[in-house]
Amino acid sequence: MDAMKTLALFVVTALAEIVGCYLPYLWLKKGATPWLLLPAALSLTLFAWLLTLHPTAAGRIYAAYGGVYVCVAVLWLWAVDAVKPSIWDIVGAAVSLAGMGIIMFAPRSTS
Repeated sequence: MDAMKTLALFVVTALAEIVGCYLPYLWLKKGATPWLLLPAALSLTLFAWLLTLHPTAAGRIYAAYGGVYVCVAVLWLWAVDAVKPSIWDIVGAAVSLAGMGIIMFAPRSTS
């Protein structure tokens, strides 16, 4: 899987996880309808399935995915929560994304 497809799949995966967690948050903290738990469960199911689409070891996928998740969460902070990320949010997200790149795309020995 090439780098752009991998990154795109991780972004979609992160959105599925964030939506799956954000909807119960709306119910528990903001008084929204408990019916939001149904799409939340579906979104978290989608999240788990999307993680299985990568053709490498599960532990490597989970570790690398975390870096993309951090970046998407910072974007969510800005777009949905209407909180402008600080320079440290951005630097942290960039470092996380660099870590994802190293984990997913570093050369590996075949032994």
